[in-house]
Order: sequence, then structure tokens, then C-alpha cells
Amino acid sequence: MGVDIVEQQRDQWATKIGLILAMAGNAIGLGNFWRFPYQLASNGGGAFMIPYFIALVFLGIPVMWIEWTTGRYGGKYGHGTIGPMFYLMARESLKPKTALIFGIIGGMLAFSVAALLSSYYYQIIGWSAAYTYYSLTGAYFGKDTVQFFLDYVADTKSVLLFWGLTMLFLGIAVGQGVSKGIERWVKVMMPLLYVFAILLVIRALTLGSPVKPEWSAIGGLEYIWKPDFQTLSENFFKISLAAAGQIFFTLSLGMGIIHNYASYLGPEDDVALSGLATVSLNEFAEVILGGSLAIPIAFAYMGPEAATKAGVGLAYMALPNVFMHMPGGQIFGAMWFLLLWFAGFTSAIATYNYLVAMLEEDIHLDRKIGTWAVFGFLFLLGLPVALDSTLAYLSELDMWVGSYFLVVLGLFDVIVAVWLFKPDNFWEELHKGAYMSIPGWFKPIMVYIAPLFMIVLLGGNTWNYIQMGAFSVSEAYVTEVLGYEYTPEVISLITRARIVILIIIILGALEAYMAIKKKYGEELAKNEVIIKL
Repeated sequence: MGVDIVEQQRDQWATKIGLILAMAGNAIGLGNFWRFPYQLASNGGGAFMIPYFIALVFLGIPVMWIEWTTGRYGGKYGHGTIGPMFYLMARESLKPKTALIFGIIGGMLAFSVAALLSSYYYQIIGWSAAYTYYSLTGAYFGKDTVQFFLDYVADTKSVLLFWGLTMLFLGIAVGQGVSKGIERWVKVMMPLLYVFAILLVIRALTLGSPVKPEWSAIGGLEYIWKPDFQTLSENFFKISLAAAGQIFFTLSLGMGIIHNYASYLGPEDDVALSGLATVSLNEFAEVILGGSLAIPIAFAYMGPEAATKAGVGLAYMALPNVFMHMPGGQIFGAMWFLLLWFAGFTSAIATYNYLVAMLEEDIHLDRKIGTWAVFGFLFLLGLPVALDSTLAYLSELDMWVGSYFLVVLGLFDVIVAVWLFKPDNFWEELHKGAYMSIPGWFKPIMVYIAPLFMIVLLGGNTWNYIQMGAFSVSEAYVTEVLGYEYTPEVISLITRARIVILIIIILGALEAYMAIKKKYGEELAKNEVIIKL
């Protein structure tokens, strides 16, 4: 007994270019222009790029194809969220009640990532909006840029204003639907993002250092592209984990949002070439544009030592100091932060839409009502982040959600969509309507190498978390990893963040269970293996 393909008409992408730009916008975010440069700088530059490209081929591209295929398959049955998608694929090998477990795990993880990531990711997008304004007005010019940033995050009114405006625009875009809302917004934002990035790259590579002649943007490029095998051999596991984690973050893998976007495809629409195009556009934005911006500019004005130690503050604390000393710095600064806002916005639309799709499809709530219900939910979830000027709450969320949860969901992607759905079924589904034939040697990569890579990545991350006392909230974890003083206030913030994570995980599991039970309750009661003829 199978499940009939959904009869109701779901919203679909109006154009192929709209789909590609939306998927690229989903992947191209703050990870490309904010996270990638500081990860690159803090992990040895050329030493980081070697495992980065290995992870791209053996992890990024395969999992991208898996998530596109899973999403399109679920969309045939009217599902845009992972819980029901995983259930349908898992019951190819398992009895319904056992398949239900995988559906609940997938739905729980996707809901947790979409909700928790949105609670702090939208805040960072708000910082970009604020700094676009501050650059145009020259508000931080002539000031200590580190202190200016700390003063900003402590100014609750300003934080709420720019975060609130970002949330409002997101609500408007998502509320208009997939073809009339999301697609139209990304068709404007994505080309502008590339234009701004290319202009900034040209400016970055023509900079000479006004401080020391030996400091140059070209030196920054050499740091990135000169292979450094010695540094890699000395810190192999640490750098490899960081590179693989960046691939997941930058491609928006393990979040459920690629599955969601792909669910709006037709059952025979291409996913093979489209998935590869998404990866290609993202990598061009990250490696060619993102890699040619922040670090070369910082090298020219701050010098190699300061540029490579700027860390997470490179975009919001270090670069403003550069813009204030650069000819035309107000304009280039505004262009940089507007680029970050566009990049963050086009990714944030996807997480917002995932939560709206959940309400729209699982409880049949009108999209506009669902959009503003999600707005209220995310506002409450993000309020503790906005009110915490220490950023300890945000840092704790990112420790668990920003990399760890993503890889766990990515591993379940392979377990369900490839192993339980069965490799031959998956390979056939991947090639339905495909504009390209994927080489046969990629199949064992998807079946064996990618999941093994993720198991090692998860094992390494877990071991690191144990070693640094993350589970026990040790003093070393707070001071050396998160970078905060071991105070009762900070411990309280970390504890609250973990309580919220636990609550969201429980809500996600309940939502996935109810969504699957509502549509497939009769089949679950029979608990027989489903065999499609």
C-alpha cells in the first residue's frame, strides 16, 4: 500500500532562475562574508583551504543532492517539513511505527535548528542593518570601534529597532508566499549582493597600505591561497573539523530549509544540476568574493598579525576601524554592511518559511496568519538574545546549534534518504528529470564516505566538547572557549540558553509526531512494512 501523491495545489517556484537564486540566497548568508573570513584567518589561511575543499567534495555536494532529493520527494505528498518526509522514506525499509521514530528525530532537529538559529541569526542581521546606517552617518568614525560595538549591543532600544525592522521585512516577504514573495525579493537582493561584493573586491585589491608599505591586500590573498602543510599537520584535527563545520554552515545543510525549498518543485523538476548550481554560486560568493574582501582589507590596514587574530569581531569591530581610515570609507563601509544584510536576509527567509510551512501544512493555518504567528514566536525566542549585552546567551546557542545540530541532522539525512530509502531508490529519484548525469563514483561517496565523514566530525566535536568541559559548564569552557568571565551572571545565561534548547527540542518532537500521526494515523495503526509495487 502506498501513499497517493498530494492532490491539493501547493505553491511552486514561478521560474527556474527564481528557484536557483532563492536556493543560492538560502546558502549565501553571513556564513560567507562574516564567518568564513574569521574561520579562515584563525585556522591558518592556506592550511584551512585544503581540508575545506576536501569537505566540499566529499560532504557538501553529496549532502546537498540528498537534501534536494528528499525535499522534492516530500513535496510530491504535500510535505515541506522534514518529519513527514523522513517518515515516508524510512518506511521503505521499516514498519510504520519504527519509521515514525526517524520522522520524529528529523522533525525535532529541523524545528530546533530553524527556531534557535533564527533567534540569534536575525540579531546579527540586525547588527548589519545598524552598521549600514552608522557607516553612512559616520557614527563610529573617530571612535574606538570595539567599544562602539559593545555600546551598541548594550543599547537595548537600538538593538530592538534594527532587529525589529529586519523581522518585519522578513514577515512581509514570507507572508506573500513562495512565488510572489520569496522569489521576488531574492531576484532583487541576490544580483545586488553580487554587484556590491564585486565592487568591494575591486576596491580591496587596489588598496595600498597607508600604515606600512609591506602590508598589502595581495599579502592577504597569499595568506589564503598559499598551501600551509606544516600548520595543517600540527593542527590537523582541529582545522579539519573547522573546515567541515564551515561547509555545513555555509551551504545551509542540516537545517531543513533546503528540503523545504525543494518541496515546492514539481515531481519531475531537476535537482541534480540545480543542487550543483546552488553549491557553485555559494562557493563563488564565499571563496572568491568573501575570501577576497575582509582578510585582504584587514591585511592592508591592520597588518598580518592583527588581521589573523580579529576572530568573530572581524566584520563588526575590526573592519569599521579600517573604513574610517579608508578614502570613501563611509560609502564602502555602508556597502559592506548592506552586503551582509542582504546575505543574511536571503538566508533568514528560508528558516522563517520553514516554520510557516509547518503551520500551513500541518494544522492548515492560513499563510498570512501563520507568518505573524511565527513572527510572535521568534520575537519571544529572540528577546533574551536582544536583552543580553554580554552576548553569552548568543554564544552558548551558537556552540550547540551553529555546527553540532547541523551535522547530526546531516547524518540522519543519509541514514534515512539513502540507507533506509535504499541506495538504488535514492539514485533513481535523484536522476528523475535531471539535466545532468551524476558520475557513478559519487554513489559510494553518498552511501559510505559522507556518513563516515560526519561520524568522525561528530565524534571529534563531542570529544572536544568533553575535553573543554562544555557539558559540565566548567570554568575552562566559559573562559577559554566562550571567552567570558566565570561569573554567576554568565552561568545563569548559559543555563537559561540550555533550558530553552531543551524546551524547543521537546516542542519539535511533539510537532513532528502530531504532523505524521495526523496524516498517517491509519497506516501507523496497521504497522505493516509498506511495499510499493
